[in-house]
Amino acid sequence: MEHDVIDTLISPEGQLEVLSKAEVNKLLDTSQGGLYNVFRNCALAVLNCGSTIDDGKELLERFESFSISIIQRERGIKLDIKGAPASAFVDGKMIKGIHEQLFAVLRDIVFVSNEVTNSDKFDMSRTEDVTDAVFHILRNAGVLKPMLNPNLVVCWGGHSINRAEYNYSKEVGYQMGLRELDICTGCGPGAMKGPMKGATIGHAKQRLTNGRYLGITEPGIIAAESPNPIVNQLVIMPDIEKRLEAFVRAGHGIVVFPGGAGTAEEILYILGILLHPDNAELPFPLIFTGPETSREYFVQINNFIHATLGPEAQERYKIIIDDPEAVAREMQAGVKQVREYRKIRSDAYYFNWGLKIDREFQMPFAPTHENMRNLSLHKDQEVHLLAANLRRAFSGVVAGNVKNEGIRAIEQHGHFEIHGDKAIMGPMDALLTSFVEQSRMKLPGKAYEPCYRVIQ
Repeated sequence: MEHDVIDTLISPEGQLEVLSKAEVNKLLDTSQGGLYNVFRNCALAVLNCGSTIDDGKELLERFESFSISIIQRERGIKLDIKGAPASAFVDGKMIKGIHEQLFAVLRDIVFVSNEVTNSDKFDMSRTEDVTDAVFHILRNAGVLKPMLNPNLVVCWGGHSINRAEYNYSKEVGYQMGLRELDICTGCGPGAMKGPMKGATIGHAKQRLTNGRYLGITEPGIIAAESPNPIVNQLVIMPDIEKRLEAFVRAGHGIVVFPGGAGTAEEILYILGILLHPDNAELPFPLIFTGPETSREYFVQINNFIHATLGPEAQERYKIIIDDPEAVAREMQAGVKQVREYRKIRSDAYYFNWGLKIDREFQMPFAPTHENMRNLSLHKDQEVHLLAANLRRAFSGVVAGNVKNEGIRAIEQHGHFEIHGDKAIMGPMDALLTSFVEQSRMKLPGKAYEPCYRVIQ
């Protein structure tokens, strides 16, 4: 099937106008060691904004002939793009937000390769160095603003949500925008786009011209969750673990909307961190919210948390149903507490150095069939470590659902098998089954074929 495509040549705007010859060669190197494939796939995802594809493999196959190359001129660089999705253009001209995001992709891929992955500056087996690397990537992207009071709210939730949930997320974003709060999301569609869209209206009414719509993604998920063009600061972290750490270090509070396995993964990540004894006193507003029609979803999430992590975990969040104003007021009050806490301790407002994040939450987890089978899902361990392992289980389900490599692994080797205590597997199976029944695993119109088997 033919898809509308456009060829174009573009220059950078304001950032990354100069690359060394070695950097250009690395970006054009199609071998295993080169960066070309990561760069090409992330660039295609950015150009594919507004699409109804949430399948990384399908996107790459659909635009197989897409190519992007760097032309080095004396005065700087240009991107030569062939076979780009036509949806990224208006009357033949690339949408400005997408244009900016393409160069953000280039900036982060070059920086991460040179300064983090292939550098001896950071020892990635040490938790302090991982945090330092996250800081350096965010600083290089220009998203850490030292002169601002805390006001950045992270919004998590599913890319596959219904219209009522999407409109609700937009209304919450609007109420937060009216209270001069900025928005950070995973930058894709659904609950990642709604709050940003709402906040733009709230900010416009308050005559705020410098509202921040920060999108944080990673190469594995970007094809399934193409950045929406409202994002005015895009950052590509090297992997899901550093992406999650960037959210909780840069944000001052979190609002969670309904979602599927990816949202469950995010909830388990933040609860696992907040349950660490060193973080017991740390203020961190965490609100779960949705319209009345999503009440049952949060009942199931709440029951799952109670059954697996216990009542102590439930004390770290509030559930507010069908009241966007209450969510915005509660978040505003929570962010104020964060400011007071950090002011007393002379902590930075723009990066949460004080949050203790265990190595278990930082080490990249490769969701292979063997790793999924060997996850330690039993109650005979500290509760924050159980949360870390549950997060990995949900991370594997996300990979099998939407990530190119995960989908191919399932095609090759069959379902992931998830084993563990009955007391954990029962609630987990019930939760995942409810996600399938509520069409939270894939975008509407696509039949969902489970990529996992829960073995009790």
